[in-house]
Amino acid sequence: MHKLLRLILLLTVFGCQSNPPEQPPPPNVVIILTDDLGYADIGCYGAEGYSTPHLDQLAAEGVKLTSFYAAQSVCSASRAGLLTGCYPNRIGIHGAFIPGSPSGINPDEETLAELLQQNGYKTAIYGKWHLGDQQPFLPLNHGFDEYLGIPYSNDMWPNHPWQGTVFNFPPLPLIEGHEVIDTLEDQTLLTQQLTEKSINFIQNNKHNPFFLYLAHPQPHVPLFAAPQYQNTTERGRYGDVITELDASVGAVMQALTDHGLSENTLLIFTSDNGPWLAYGDHAGSAVPFREGKQTNWEGGVRVPGIIRFPGRLGAGRSINTPLMNIDLLPTIARLVGAELPQQKIDGKDVWPILTGETTKSPHEAYYFYFRTNELQAIRSGDWKLVFPHAYVSLDGAEGGSDGLPAQTTQLEVRTPELYHMQTDSTESRNVANQYPEVVARLTTLADKKRAELGDALTGVDGTENRPVGMLQE
Repeated sequence: MHKLLRLILLLTVFGCQSNPPEQPPPPNVVIILTDDLGYADIGCYGAEGYSTPHLDQLAAEGVKLTSFYAAQSVCSASRAGLLTGCYPNRIGIHGAFIPGSPSGINPDEETLAELLQQNGYKTAIYGKWHLGDQQPFLPLNHGFDEYLGIPYSNDMWPNHPWQGTVFNFPPLPLIEGHEVIDTLEDQTLLTQQLTEKSINFIQNNKHNPFFLYLAHPQPHVPLFAAPQYQNTTERGRYGDVITELDASVGAVMQALTDHGLSENTLLIFTSDNGPWLAYGDHAGSAVPFREGKQTNWEGGVRVPGIIRFPGRLGAGRSINTPLMNIDLLPTIARLVGAELPQQKIDGKDVWPILTGETTKSPHEAYYFYFRTNELQAIRSGDWKLVFPHAYVSLDGAEGGSDGLPAQTTQLEVRTPELYHMQTDSTESRNVANQYPEVVARLTTLADKKRAELGDALTGVDGTENRPVGMLQE
């Protein structure tokens, strides 16, 4: 009898030990992307004239990235980098697609949404897409289960101040799924509508893993805020818009809390590029950085980046190691246990940097392209080398007012310029002559990337570029 009891006890003990530990559920992923939001447009990054309590709370509960870069300083290219983990020029995307363009994201590219969808996630995008407005290029053909939003920038509409002189834009469509459900003549309630859709999506998918991509069209001009936010800040209409965006972030955070999902949700907030400075009082700020959108100076490509993942990332930390939005896809793939796309990508898994395990970047350098495949700058560690190129600038003049842009001028970098980012993030002291060995090392890295992806400035054709998607005739 004692032997039998002992055997039962042993079997019970070993049986319990043989049971595998319960696996945590896969994390939810939420990316909130703003349009043309400057580095200094959030309270915890130095904003003035209004407050952003919810974004400040997000940073206090997560990590604040102080050297986070967009893949390019313009809409379509930056979004392509975020969703594919590739330098946009690798996949044939430059600048911003215009309405009716016969090109868009290539169906052969695997997006973050497709990667997650293949791993059992429900996926949705609410807001601005801007990777092609023709049917083959729309979100539901690239990994998203749901879509409500606009297919390109919110200024590409008949109410553009230059309509009929420079542009002839068609009506701005609001698309749900594949269908145009409205044409927008006023965008006052659009931020609210996108936020409500996001909250409903969270509620409807609280029992299964989900990817929510809330891509706000604001604060890209023209600026619109719901009535309750209008005329509420010292910063005028721009401050009103940011206040509503902050409230939208707070509403998403609250929805996650209400459904017990905060602890298991990776929440990322960032911008597609820096502020469009030509619009003056309707534009954001990149202070203390140089220039803004449509340039590869820091003000054009360095953007806010806040990441919260309670229990997995320590709260209230700042990370100054350079990171780029192309790194999000491989990092998220690691967290959900997904395989990377079969085609080559450029982003790297930066989870050890986010956790504080290391400050060493897995990248030898980041490469900054603009226009039609111009390699204009490279950052490696603390150094940034800027190559000869032309760029747009206010050149010290005041920006525009009341939604109209000021005239810009074209300036030129005539010889390579070297800046030490830790001591001169404002790019005001060119030290190329003092550090010729650094210039030589970064030039060698640039030549290697030129061989891969090309460079219109030096007349090099890349060998690894892939074609943009094109409509079939």
